[in-house]
Amino acid sequence: MLTMHAADEVRRSWDDPESIKDGAVVVDGTRVRAVGPAEDLRLRFPGARVRQWSGVLGPGRVHEGPLPDAPSPREQVHAVLKSGAVAILRQHANTPELRSAAERNHVSVLPHPASPVLAEAGRADLAVYDGAGVCTATVCAGRLVHRRR
Repeated sequence: MLTMHAADEVRRSWDDPESIKDGAVVVDGTRVRAVGPAEDLRLRFPGARVRQWSGVLGPGRVHEGPLPDAPSPREQVHAVLKSGAVAILRQHANTPELRSAAERNHVSVLPHPASPVLAEAGRADLAVYDGAGVCTATVCAGRLVHRRR
């Protein structure tokens, strides 16, 4: 099923000063199908389910530090997802339980830090932030895994 994630602003990367006002990302399964102005993508993908977000949508982030304290590895991974991160560093996934919790939640375990980018055919990892920098939604491998209410 195609899902369009539309937002006030879309950034292909967090380092890129250019943004797409009233932009969108179309997701097909676990992959990004298109990135661009929402109006254009609504015409290209008329059957897509639309999720409208307030704020800035961009690529899911990499959590580079130790995982947050939590009672279980599952809850540590969920805390990372709530922050807008969809990947952790291998050095911090230092137990079989943490690696397993990351895998079950489709959180990538990376050997070194990376600068995530939204690209067509790339993995559908997205994060939406409000004006105060608070993560309001996280999409990991095409699945909505966190929504702040």
